[in-house]
Amino acid sequence: MPEGEKLEILDVDVGGYTCAGIKERNEDAFAARLPESQGVVNYKGIVACVADGVSCSENAQQASLTSVTQFIEDYYSTPDSWSVKKSAARVLTSLNSWLFHHGQQSDLRHNGLVTTFSGVILKSTTAHLLHAGDSRIYRFREGRLKQLTRDHAHKQYGRKSFLTRALGMDSRLEVDYHQVSLQVGDLLVMTSDGVHEYLNLEESIELLSDTQGGLEATAKASVERALANGSDDNLSCLLVRITSLPQADVNEVHRQLTALTIPPVMDVGNKIDQFEVLRVLYSGTRSHLYVVKDTHTGKEFVLKAPSENFAEDPQYLEGFIREQWVGRRLNSPWVMKIFERPHESPFLYHLCEYVQGITLRQWMHDNPNPSFDAVREMTDSIIRGVRVFQRMGMVHRDLKPENVMITPQKKAVIMDFGTVQVDGLEEISTSLSEEVPVGSVDYIAPEYLRGEKGLYYSDIFSVGVMVYEMLTGKLPYKTSAAQQRNPQRYQDWQYGSARMHRKDIPLWLDLALEKACAESPSQRYHVMSEFLSDLTTPNSQLLAERENAPLMQRNPLLFWQWVSAILFVAVLVEAWFLVR
Repeated sequence: MPEGEKLEILDVDVGGYTCAGIKERNEDAFAARLPESQGVVNYKGIVACVADGVSCSENAQQASLTSVTQFIEDYYSTPDSWSVKKSAARVLTSLNSWLFHHGQQSDLRHNGLVTTFSGVILKSTTAHLLHAGDSRIYRFREGRLKQLTRDHAHKQYGRKSFLTRALGMDSRLEVDYHQVSLQVGDLLVMTSDGVHEYLNLEESIELLSDTQGGLEATAKASVERALANGSDDNLSCLLVRITSLPQADVNEVHRQLTALTIPPVMDVGNKIDQFEVLRVLYSGTRSHLYVVKDTHTGKEFVLKAPSENFAEDPQYLEGFIREQWVGRRLNSPWVMKIFERPHESPFLYHLCEYVQGITLRQWMHDNPNPSFDAVREMTDSIIRGVRVFQRMGMVHRDLKPENVMITPQKKAVIMDFGTVQVDGLEEISTSLSEEVPVGSVDYIAPEYLRGEKGLYYSDIFSVGVMVYEMLTGKLPYKTSAAQQRNPQRYQDWQYGSARMHRKDIPLWLDLALEKACAESPSQRYHVMSEFLSDLTTPNSQLLAERENAPLMQRNPLLFWQWVSAILFVAVLVEAWFLVR
């Protein structure tokens, strides 16, 4: 990085104040965490939250304190690859179940563990808001105060309001979630109802405009003003000011990606760091693969290095680095492992698990007419690997026979993670965007050609195509020029029945393949287990739908043959009348 140039990161100032007010004890709680590790800030973000225990319960203090502390603790324990929304939803659902269950154990129904909850997760340049109850989140920007949440409370004339949503209130939790973009200087204001119910707009703006004494002093001043205005409840105010945001600067991203040196092409006997090359597996225009031995431990690995041809291609390098990030977070016998390389190494490469066996492509060549049971066994193994990605919030996007290894034990192992879409990484700002669809054109789902984001059932399409090819040696679609020019036209995608290529395939099995390979995502399987089940047992619903479908859907070839025959007869009849 050039001297004097500063790398912008997400950073905040935090300050808060809470007090019991005129009550004997404080049943409000707030918490915030700014992780020390910049990596954690990048992948998980910064969290702040406020909770207000329902005062009619003797357990209100426990409910609010448990909610804010446990939410933060559990949120940072979720996988880095999960999106903020998925991570927060899992944690809040679990937290709500715990509060509701323990609240039901009380002999008195009003002594439940019930609390409001308002949380903010700051990640990259976005604030993710989570809210249930009548606590509030505001944004103060350039002298204007805007409420970002809506109260879940019902007000009766002449009476106090009562909550309609809160943590621990019901076994099923409904939480408001939305995102707002951040700017440097934004002040996020989180308050319990003991504060915002007793401050008008002018007072709030006046107090928030004066932060010279620090955010804690401003929060305390807000609480004291509300108390002076007659607040009869607990009072809490938590302030989070955005002091810097990461910049999606293409030059900075490029510098980060090219900080490590791409190794030169190596031969047997060459060494890199502590690894000696035993065998060259592959040397191509995009990458090089070597079997290497760790001279310190004697263990063997596969070392994958990028080609020097792509030294100045940031998109390729980003995919290469993403592959290592993904591989180090997946731990499954059905997915190739990637190990950490020496920290002090100046070179860019991966240390991969040495998976012995053949590719699925070679297996197809060796088994041109496999039994249905053999294909089902292979499909089950592939799906186990794909499920590993799904559980981690990832979509592979480049599933094809060349990226699946078959071990001598007939276990499928998925490889090559350079195009994997990660929900958690998608939320991090970057200036590098994919200008063309990733993956192999014969196996990627049609929605990629339309520029859409990959979803779990996009990988199901790719698995369906591979199963089809294992059974028939053919592909279900002929990728035409029309498809490439106008992928929006579903009619350009015409499924070719597997029974045309292999007569012993029963109709029910062909219907399962057709649904897995459906051109429209809405018509595809959305769950892997359903596809696997339909490959084994006839799906009566699919059979009934085919039975009742028009002839054009049941047998397009026969339909068009009939149409052609009718047109031919019509032409003959017309010609006969003309020559009479």
